[in-house]
Amino acid sequence: MNLPDLSIEEVAQQQAMGELLEQEIREAGGAIPFDRYMELVLYAPGLGYYVSGAHKFGPGGDFVTAPEISPYFGYCLGRQCAQAFGELPREILEFGAGTGVMAMQILRELERLQPDQPVRYRILEVSPELRQRQRETFMDCPPHYLEQVSWVDEVPQDFSGVVLANEVLDAMPVHVFRRTGKGVEELKVSLERGHLKLDWSKAGASLKARVKAIESWRGELPEGYVSEVNLRMAPWLEMLASRLDRSLMLFMDYGYTAREYYHPERSMGTLICHYRHQAHEDVLLRPGLQDITANVDFSALRDAALDAGLDFLGFTTQARFLLGSGLDEMLGRLDPDDVETHMQVMQGVKQLIMPDAMGERFKVIAFGKGDAEGLFRTFSGSGMFFPVGTDAVG
Repeated sequence: MNLPDLSIEEVAQQQAMGELLEQEIREAGGAIPFDRYMELVLYAPGLGYYVSGAHKFGPGGDFVTAPEISPYFGYCLGRQCAQAFGELPREILEFGAGTGVMAMQILRELERLQPDQPVRYRILEVSPELRQRQRETFMDCPPHYLEQVSWVDEVPQDFSGVVLANEVLDAMPVHVFRRTGKGVEELKVSLERGHLKLDWSKAGASLKARVKAIESWRGELPEGYVSEVNLRMAPWLEMLASRLDRSLMLFMDYGYTAREYYHPERSMGTLICHYRHQAHEDVLLRPGLQDITANVDFSALRDAALDAGLDFLGFTTQARFLLGSGLDEMLGRLDPDDVETHMQVMQGVKQLIMPDAMGERFKVIAFGKGDAEGLFRTFSGSGMFFPVGTDAVG
């Protein structure tokens, strides 16, 4: 992997991150669990990947998300929000809004469908740098767009409306485990002669219990099998459920059902790193300057949501969701005589819906609270969700 030279600012950030990790490791007695390492390198104030000033999204960043690939991703969500507002307050809460492009697309489609009906659009964003980028995105829009947007530090109490999260869950810190002949081991990060090092040690009780639960239906995992579990998802959903009143939640992300996630052939887990548009597996490379993600276990997500008191409403692929949301109808508004524009639009749309691109790998899962099930059935896109009660989510 060819690495570009670091800027002066990046060198300083690396030094500060190294000092922070060394302090954490020493205070922990010589090693920290991988989920704590992942939390620090992604979210440590002022130093973590998502809260520092590095350019992350789009062609000049480390990766490109669906709203940057095609505006029709956000337009489809805007169409669904418009239908929801027949029953819910005109409020949207988005977790981790990236560059703000998806929010802009949603507001644009809402204005087209429901002119002169403003929306209260709140963004929960932990990164000061991304908040500024989101504001800059709206500076290129009519002034009344920015007037509808505000930023919050936590989920508002008794929130009613639509909750959105696009590629947020995959960035939650995860525990990494390994099945051995002697039991379950946990991946930790330690120091050796001043350098970060990966070690395996006996897993804690919570992690062992989770692996045991997986093996209760999967059968004992083979020796040497490595994968991840997200032990932070359940507390996060409990917090979210406790603050919502009547709401519909749509989570969009990449991942698998449990039976796919813990398939015998997926024996090295799903952790992946992104640095300057290069994907690799070296989680210790330039900590704080690269993204680290794990695929979402949608079966575990559903179970944790149910335990938190949320209603599971449906699960589908990104392609089915977008097509069910009226994508074909929206594309029909294009000028057929403008061949160049039509080709550009279709190039982006194909990336969103084709099976060998994002169409099948990315999923949409819906939850509700407060009699949201009836509301969900009124959505044009709900017919493309696999019915609740099937084994579609594992």
